[in-house]
Amino acid sequence: MRVYPEKLAGQLQQQLLPVYLISGDEPLLVQECCDQVRQAARNAGCSDREIIDSGAPGFKWDEIIASASAMSLFADRKLVELRVPSGKPGTEGSKALVEYLQVSEGSDDVLLIIAGKIDKQSTNSKWYKALDAAGATVQVWPVDARDLPRWLQQRVSAAGMAIDNEALQLLCERVEGNLLAAVQEVEKLQLLAEDGQITAATVTASVSNNARYNLFDMTDSALKGNAAGSLKMLHGLRGEGTEPAVALWALLREIRTLHQARQAVDSGQNPQQALSALRVWKNRMSLMQGALGRHSRASLNRLLEQATAVDGSIKGFAGGKPWDNLETLILELAGARR
Repeated sequence: MRVYPEKLAGQLQQQLLPVYLISGDEPLLVQECCDQVRQAARNAGCSDREIIDSGAPGFKWDEIIASASAMSLFADRKLVELRVPSGKPGTEGSKALVEYLQVSEGSDDVLLIIAGKIDKQSTNSKWYKALDAAGATVQVWPVDARDLPRWLQQRVSAAGMAIDNEALQLLCERVEGNLLAAVQEVEKLQLLAEDGQITAATVTASVSNNARYNLFDMTDSALKGNAAGSLKMLHGLRGEGTEPAVALWALLREIRTLHQARQAVDSGQNPQQALSALRVWKNRMSLMQGALGRHSRASLNRLLEQATAVDGSIKGFAGGKPWDNLETLILELAGARR
């Protein structure tokens, strides 16, 4: 059955289903939905957690079938997390998912599938319909500029605070549609707001109290072609304790946007239209157009491959050190390869 992200918590309180498919290209909201399922699974007695990544080198879809077949060997309930970054399992994966549901029928274990954006055509496929019938499908959509004020208002209220219109507008401009930055700002405002009331002065104080190095400034510096400045910020972030996975997320978010825009431009669309269709904010348009002009489809393909190498080194199945690989990624994004 289809469950909207905002309704997921209520559904989990009523019943823990055997299968959850959470998909989308907004990392923060996908992560929050997954955390809700994980917590519900733990509360229901799933003391074991198995992670299967379909994007890992050497992965075979037999692994998910083997997991289902091995369920009877464990006394405790298990949460199986299957990661499908592309959102498309392919022919072999489609068959494996349907077979998993058949083999695991009657089991107390829970399958959590975390996928990238799933297109409309895939929602009509056999594997998607089978998962929807067996459990819950949760499609996460990005929060656009029109909905951002309402989304931020809800976040502020959930944190036990109130915000006036001027402060809300300033906060929206500050986070520029980046939900992770928005959540971080709300957390900081909790420390600064007097009597739980956020004003424009509160937001301004929060901005001035930012850490010396900022993830999004680092990424913007690379997009401008400033390799030295971006590397300095990367080193600063590392010194401040930032996880390499978070730095990768910030960079990969923009690389994917550029890659999609380049495909559209190569098909005949003008750059501004292509970027607007990808929900790039107007105040970032010049920055992104400049970066798009420096990169071809081939160079952006290389950037995606390098990002995969960074991810692999973070997870331990690829060579190199994560921070060294991140440096290479930044240099290539800035157009100053080693």
